[in-house]
Parts: sequence; structure tokens; C-alpha cells
Amino acid sequence: QVQLVESGGGSVQAGASLRLSCAASGRTFSRYAMGWFRQAPGKEREFLAAIIPSGGGTYYADSVKGRFTISRDNTKSTVYLQMSSLKSEDTAVYYCAARGLSTSSRLYATGTYEYDYWGQGTQVTVSS
Repeated sequence: QVQLVESGGGSVQAGASLRLSCAASGRTFSRYAMGWFRQAPGKEREFLAAIIPSGGGTYYADSVKGRFTISRDNTKSTVYLQMSSLKSEDTAVYYCAARGLSTSSRLYATGTYEYDYWGQGTQVTVSS
């Protein structure tokens, strides 16, 4: 199994930037595709970004395209979410998730059901 721990959240003003990190405890991190999701109060968990195991391909939700960047460092077993031009509507708990290559047949998974492991989440609050 894989354990994931997010960090880097906090409270910032609109227009600021934050970089979230997600550290994986397993030794087979490079086998997993990774994703970032967020969940605001009273709303469903929302897909944000996905990255393939090698890091050579990414996919973004329309809501964050151009502002957020997902990346990974397999030597550190860590995936990142660089967020810029933050808005108040970005306020949510942010989660990272991992999936094995056989979990879903498609390259970029956007559904929560397609991921096998989840972190505990980190709070991001954006004020204006």
C-alpha cells in the first residue's frame, strides 16, 4: 500500500501563489499515476490535475488550466501542485491521490473512483 501526506497549504490573499507537496511512503512511487483534487464545504470532490508515472504527460481541469501546474519528482517520491493567481473560489481542502496503471484503462483519470490511495488533505484558504 501507499501512504500519502500533503503539505504546503495555508491562508493567503487573492493573487498569491502556493506550492502544495504530496509525499509518498511507498517504494514504488514511479509506478503510480497521480492526481490532485479539492473539496469545498458542501460540494463534491473536484478533479484538478493528473500526471502519468513518468511525469511526461499532464492533464488539467478547465477551471485551473493556465494557473495550476502539476509535477513530480520520482527520486523524492513527491508530487507537487504549483498554484498561482489564487482566487477566493479556490478555497478548499486539497487532496492528492495515487492509482495503479491497471485501475483505469484511460491515461488521465478524473474520477475519484479511479484512484486507489488518498492523502489526508491540506487546507487552502484564499481571502480577497
